[in-house]
Amino acid sequence: MSRVDLSTDYLGLKLTNPLVPSASPLSRSLDMARQLEDAGAAAIVMYSLFEEELHHEEESTNRFLIHQDIGHAEANSFLPFHHQYRRGLEQYQEHLAALKCSLGIPVIASLNGVSLDGWVKHGRELQQAGADALELNSYYVAADTRQTSTELEARYLELLHELRSEVSIPITVKLSSQFTSIPHFVKKLESAGANGVALFNRFYQPDIDLETLQVTPQLPESTSRDALFAMRWIALMYGRVKLSMAATSGIHSASDALKLLLAGADVTHLCSTLINDGPQRLTHIKSGMESWMEEKGFESVSELKGRVSQQQSVNPAAFERTNYLWVLDNYSPAPGVRR
Repeated sequence: MSRVDLSTDYLGLKLTNPLVPSASPLSRSLDMARQLEDAGAAAIVMYSLFEEELHHEEESTNRFLIHQDIGHAEANSFLPFHHQYRRGLEQYQEHLAALKCSLGIPVIASLNGVSLDGWVKHGRELQQAGADALELNSYYVAADTRQTSTELEARYLELLHELRSEVSIPITVKLSSQFTSIPHFVKKLESAGANGVALFNRFYQPDIDLETLQVTPQLPESTSRDALFAMRWIALMYGRVKLSMAATSGIHSASDALKLLLAGADVTHLCSTLINDGPQRLTHIKSGMESWMEEKGFESVSELKGRVSQQQSVNPAAFERTNYLWVLDNYSPAPGVRR
């Protein structure tokens, strides 16, 4: 039995280890969620509840179930009563409650909202359904040329401030990497009541089909290299912010998870590797972490966390522009390529 203590604190929650499946279709199945827990998941983030989908569903319900009149009394009798129709939010709440009953690990609800009323209303309802914490999945593309970065940040801060006044459970904000000054904005989120941040959300990029001239959605899988971006910013912020930091995107192995913990992450979110390789991948990663820590003499996650952050690194400048200059100065072309 391993003598390594993998426990960690995240959003005020005591977790047995830093491996947390992120929001994905895997959480839609109770059986799959149980398998993830059995394989070593310390908590689970539910699939996202999209406010836009709820609005569309509400409009469709009003049109087809409440205001629709077929014109024939007998035919009308086949329409379901609107109060018997289970909406998306109700289904999400029921599934959340089922996960809470079936699992012994924390369940984090994921809300992808776009309006002040939506975030506050749905966040309150998810807390009532039993969520241990709430992840705000801020998937927003700033495409308006009239909107400044200051206005965009103010929008997020207002949403967070209002939601914080309505819910008492921990709140973490899943950020994109497209903010001008990430540490400054994270500090603002902390002041507005955020308990944590997840770095970083991945924007799925559209492509253009040259045959049909249509825009096609692309869903590329992450790679371990994607984790380096989060690793850099976590290392820069470790010790400078008090909220929890989760690393997301690109964690596929024990090495990936360990690097992010050394940079200062409290937990690592996993998705693509679990979808491709199944829940047992968690067991493999956890075992690999324990073996490495025993080999290096680390007895706990708390002992290694932040050991290679900028504040504690023997070469702090490596996380900034100096690293870029070093790479350029030490570049050499591949064999056979003319200089």
